[in-house]
Amino acid sequence: MAAADWRRPSVIALILANLVPVGGVLLFGWQVFPLMFLFWSENVIIGGFNVLKMLFAMFYQVGVLPMIPFFCVHYGLFTFVHGVFVITLFGGGSPSRGGFPGPEMFWQILREYHLGWAVLGLAVSRGISFATNYVRQGEFRRITPGQLMAQPYGRIIVLQVALLGGGFLMQALHSPMLGLLLLVGLKIMLDLAGHLRERTRFSAEAQAEAD
Repeated sequence: MAAADWRRPSVIALILANLVPVGGVLLFGWQVFPLMFLFWSENVIIGGFNVLKMLFAMFYQVGVLPMIPFFCVHYGLFTFVHGVFVITLFGGGSPSRGGFPGPEMFWQILREYHLGWAVLGLAVSRGISFATNYVRQGEFRRITPGQLMAQPYGRIIVLQVALLGGGFLMQALHSPMLGLLLLVGLKIMLDLAGHLRERTRFSAEAQAEAD
């Protein structure tokens, strides 16, 4: 990664937000489940900001408006099933929660494991990226409706497959501290790779327009 990339506000915010879970591991003794649930919560944040991107872009791109309700339903179901998957596979050590997972259960988990401040950090990081890259750098003028629809899925699928594999490994090793910290480190590296890949693509498109 180039030296200039490290100075990007969105990169700094992304790294700091992803370091917040380290405090959870060290201060609150988080094990695999709270970390995996926190990483899942970021999917919800990403989806929310993608809707905001669509609303912003619909004044510049034809065909975005009809995609918004479709994205909300499709991505919402995808995220919900993923959340149930995380709770079912990794939530065995948490207190019993009767019934099918719903908003009340997700809110209870956030409170039980003191995840609110970590989720806020992830939301702030995404907000900084939205403001500095999508709005100020004019990415909303160059992104296509197809890219808007597909963008969240590409990063999430790669990230979550890797994290789920790491989560199973840490669970099998009974959540040693070093393993959990390595899991957080893996998340940071994957996040940075995806973030910089998106910025590089949009920078290349902007340069092509200028030429």
